[in-house]
Amino acid sequence: MFKKILIANRGEIALRIIRACKEMDIKSVTVYSEADKTSPHARYSDEAYYIGESPSSESYLNQKKIISIAKQVGVDAIHPGYGFFSENVEFIKAVEEEGITFIGPSSSSVRMMGTKTAARQLMNQNNVPIVPGSISPINKISEGLEEAQKISYPVLLKSAAGGGGKGMKLVRSENEFAPSFESVKREALKFFADDSVYIEKYIENPKHIEVQIFGDKFGNYVHVFERECSIQRRHQKIIEESPSFYIDNNLRKKITQTALNAAKACGYYNAGTIEFLVDRDFNFYFLEMNTRLQVEHPVSEMISGLDLVKEQINIAAGNELSFQQEDIGISGHAIEARIYAEDPENNFLPSTGKLLDLQLPSGPGIRIDAGFTRGSLISLYYDPLIAKLVSWGKTREEALKRLKRALGEFQIVGVSTNVQFLKAICNNDNFIIGNYDINFIDKEFANENSNNIPDSNDMENAAVIISSLLKMRKSSGEIRTSIMNNNKWTDLQNG
Repeated sequence: MFKKILIANRGEIALRIIRACKEMDIKSVTVYSEADKTSPHARYSDEAYYIGESPSSESYLNQKKIISIAKQVGVDAIHPGYGFFSENVEFIKAVEEEGITFIGPSSSSVRMMGTKTAARQLMNQNNVPIVPGSISPINKISEGLEEAQKISYPVLLKSAAGGGGKGMKLVRSENEFAPSFESVKREALKFFADDSVYIEKYIENPKHIEVQIFGDKFGNYVHVFERECSIQRRHQKIIEESPSFYIDNNLRKKITQTALNAAKACGYYNAGTIEFLVDRDFNFYFLEMNTRLQVEHPVSEMISGLDLVKEQINIAAGNELSFQQEDIGISGHAIEARIYAEDPENNFLPSTGKLLDLQLPSGPGIRIDAGFTRGSLISLYYDPLIAKLVSWGKTREEALKRLKRALGEFQIVGVSTNVQFLKAICNNDNFIIGNYDINFIDKEFANENSNNIPDSNDMENAAVIISSLLKMRKSSGEIRTSIMNNNKWTDLQNG
């Protein structure tokens, strides 16, 4: 088993991995940016290293610096969490070439499945149903217009390397195509360093269902059932459930087996998620594969009793899966709500500032995965996720009642949050009876889902400008790296 793992991430997912490491008697190493220098993930790990200035391009996306630190401190493995480098083929390959274990799939599997067009090609070849559309990147507007005419409007333009709702636009008519195409290419290049774009038929009012799978290096595969992920705002999930009330046992058997077939097609190992769209007639289509741990993995843990992070580490260490399919079943129902620092009254603008007070809920059936504590700073530079609230109950009704109760226990002072908006969703009659699809928020909360929300590019540019102004106040020429070892800080020269 590994002795020391570097966590190439921040916030609640870094803390989640640190806790798994502690329970497995593995030393944890974290990296932190200027904005995160007092963050819990840097304080709670065994060692923490300064990685760079606040913008992610200068810190958490600094591949050379992360690998250099990993080698300097002698880690056995790197866990990427989700986002940042978790699905970056070049990073994974560089880690492999340094003789460090990447806690995730191989670079070859990610190359096949991490790029959405390559994944669609592979699934098409292996008889896994895909959403109609292109299976290769669209290079010219004329090519896209031809494909859109073939599959008919409305269509979705999507970044081939994207995820998290970024690099995606709905196009309902031909005259919207050209500006949308250019916009998606710009955003894809900005966030994923790859401006490849493909086109899919927009399926009206589908359910978004995903299947958690695991594979080991010995050819063993299992699934951890499905998650219901249809409550989304601008393609970003905000409430997830497991199991899905929409899936009966017959469809569950079909969709989970299809997910396992998809994983086998690319020789996949470690944790992965196969995402599907399910239409009103219960037809399902492969959407994409996330070759990493998901934000919403806790709901799968709650209904299965598994620790998915420990299982990731176990597989990466060269061990077989610790369980077989017949060893697990669905126990109860779990729901996750994402608590964001954003202002629903102001078009969901990210809300920044110091958390003057933060009191988290507790009680029967409640789990909190938080990345901040009282006094923490919510900055412009990263996703404004404060915490994930997860409830469990014997039934969906009990889980929902516990979720609503816990939402009422939050006390957050210093920033605006979406807690009241989440309460409104939970009290919505259609949500309560399970009558919803991916357009639920657009239909039920049109005023709160204004199209005037600033583009993510604008927010990133604002962060860069602020960073530049802050740099002007610093003295130049000083290059320092800080390390916290056993809660004692020292300064080291970094060559």
